[in-house]
Amino acid sequence: MAELDQAAIHTKLAAARTRLILDKPFLGALVLRLPMVEASPDWCPTTGTDARKFYFNPQYINSLSLAQTQFMLAHEALHCALSHFSRRQHRLLHRWNLACDYAINPLLVEDGLTPPYDTRIMDEYKGMTAEEIYPLLQDDDNQETMDAHLYDQNGEGGNDTPRNKEKNEPRQQDQPKAGPPPLTPEEQETLDVQWRQRMAGAAQQAIQAGKMNGAMARMIDHLLQPRLPWRVLLARYMTTAARDDYSYMRQSRRSQGDAILPSLHSNQVDMVVAVDTSGSIRKEEIDEFLSEITALKGQIRARVALIACDTVIAENAPWVFEPWEELSLQTSIHGGGGTDFRPVFQWIEQQPATPEVLVYFSDLQGRFPELAPAYPVLWLVKGKEQPPWGQRIQLN
Repeated sequence: MAELDQAAIHTKLAAARTRLILDKPFLGALVLRLPMVEASPDWCPTTGTDARKFYFNPQYINSLSLAQTQFMLAHEALHCALSHFSRRQHRLLHRWNLACDYAINPLLVEDGLTPPYDTRIMDEYKGMTAEEIYPLLQDDDNQETMDAHLYDQNGEGGNDTPRNKEKNEPRQQDQPKAGPPPLTPEEQETLDVQWRQRMAGAAQQAIQAGKMNGAMARMIDHLLQPRLPWRVLLARYMTTAARDDYSYMRQSRRSQGDAILPSLHSNQVDMVVAVDTSGSIRKEEIDEFLSEITALKGQIRARVALIACDTVIAENAPWVFEPWEELSLQTSIHGGGGTDFRPVFQWIEQQPATPEVLVYFSDLQGRFPELAPAYPVLWLVKGKEQPPWGQRIQLN
């Protein structure tokens, strides 16, 4: 094997980074945050990152064109900016890493970058997050990640790196750990905040320069939404609707004389809870959602009218539950149907009184009323769709 020209390899990396800064300022600004470090092919067959640095195998970089080198630089930077190092939670390591690659690659291709020849890009995952792709993958998927994800570890402490295909070796995660140590929980938390700030700043600059791809902008907007758990956001909203207040009604003269003093009283919330029962919503998701509503409504004294609806309202709905009663869906769920939100709003219009709030659980892939109603609407959303009006809380 001919000796590598190290100077030429470093020049290629610098040129690729400069090209990104000029042509793709969002990606270029992120790449600048990763110092470039030469790595051993034993634990970095291609490129990799630990959310602190960009690691590269010189032999691999030598095999790439300048355009493909830009792709790999941007690929590692997006792993960091999208906080893939801190979002795995309970998920299986290799399956999660595959999902992360599948989420990133279509974004870069749509942004005009050129992937290496063996990059796997699945059209069906276009526009999806790693969390949404993960359940679509098989547990025993033997596809390899295109880069080394050096920030995480499995139960045995190994990093998940791509296979050395020429030697047909097992995945690196099954071998003794090599390369930089995985992130500690404290490092994950610190880097997560730092990369979110970097991503927001880079996106703002790119948008101002008019160089921000639409798909990339949608992904960033989705990920920069508040990360409070949806249960906390739902509880906060419902508690506000049922807030305690002071009444200035005249009290008994026997106890208060002629003075009118304020007294604390609490309102009961009359709310409507609608559940999308179309084929895209699983029964276990509905059950979890209803259990959370049950817990909250007991705390704030809420009377709930529960409606199940796909394209039409379910037979025998709505079902009314007092504050002390547990919510349960009183009908079987038949998957495969479409979604139309209008029947629920039409039913509310026919009632003698409007609710304090409507909470609607859905993936938002359906038909909306043309106009927003006069009462508050809280959408609990599975997926990335946006409602035309109302307050949106992300579930997944």
